[in-house]
Order: sequence, then structure tokens, then C-alpha cells
Amino acid sequence: MAVAAIETSQSLITWRYLWWALTAIAVMIAAIVAGNLWLLNFIHVFSSLLWTGVDLFMGFVLGPILRRVDLSVRREIVRRLTPRTLFLMPTVSIISGTTGWFLAVGLGYTALAWPAYAWVAAALVLVALMTIQGLGFLTPVNVFVCLELQRSEPDMNKIGVWMQRYFYAVALQGTMQVAIIVVMTRFRMGV
Repeated sequence: MAVAAIETSQSLITWRYLWWALTAIAVMIAAIVAGNLWLLNFIHVFSSLLWTGVDLFMGFVLGPILRRVDLSVRREIVRRLTPRTLFLMPTVSIISGTTGWFLAVGLGYTALAWPAYAWVAAALVLVALMTIQGLGFLTPVNVFVCLELQRSEPDMNKIGVWMQRYFYAVALQGTMQVAIIVVMTRFRMGV
């Protein structure tokens, strides 16, 4: 009975994670307003590592495992994972892209002549595509699947269709994450 009470009381949205997300965004804004390039770089690198690491781990480690486990196990993992990632992933993607832009401006990368500016353009395009895909497709699909799995009789055909599209989107996201690492390495070694 205690397990049943815990299972029914757990919400899809864990509001305390919102406060952590808002705090992280406030720290980012403070670093931008202060013009502290070291702090801005730290926040950018940290949020980018989180974004890339979580994306790659979930796409290439957790995803294949979830496809092969029993529905009850998958349901339990997704039910516990979605509330944690619901605020984490949008926050780190927004912070990573925003701090990256302000760093590029602060370090003079946006004033580079072509073809060196092509590296800046590549970074902007990749970050924009990953953010749009994450916020516009991956996050909503995670929520839809989580909500469907919480039903007493989930529609596995619907989940199957969503997850097939999700798999390809995650593979594309992972590819873009590797590409952005190549671009950022180029920035680090000199454009």
C-alpha cells in the first residue's frame, strides 16, 4: 500500500526543479551583466558539458537499454527520469547557447572576417538547431510518452511511433553534439 501511495502521489512536474533552473538562469544573467568573461566561460563550459553529456548518455546508452527492457521497468525509469529532465535539459540548452553568444561577442569572434566567421556561423546554426529540436520535439515527446506510460493501459502503438521518431531525432542530436565539439575545439585552438 505504501508503494501504491508513493506511485500515485508522484507528479510529472517536480516544482522544486524549477527553482534550480531559475537560479541557474539568474547566475547566467549576473555573469552577463557583470561582464566577467571567466565566469561566463565557466558557466558556458559547465552547461555545455551537462547538455552534451546528458544528451549523449541518454541517446546512446540509456535509449538502447530502455528499448529492450520490460514495459514495467521502462515505465518506472521514464516516470522518474522525465521530471528531472523536464527543467534540466531546456535550462542547460538555453544557458549554453546564451553564454556562448555573449562569449563570442566578448572575445571578438562575431567581428571575424570570412572564412574564419564560418566557425561562428556553424556554432550558431548547430546550437539553434539543437535547441529547437530539444525544446520543440524531444521534450514534448518525453512528456507525451511519460503521460501515456502513466495510464493503466498505455497505447503501445502510439508510444512505438513516438519512440521511433524520437530515436532518429536523438541520433541527429548526438551527431550535432559531436559536431559542436569539433567546432568548439577549433575555437579553443584558434580560428
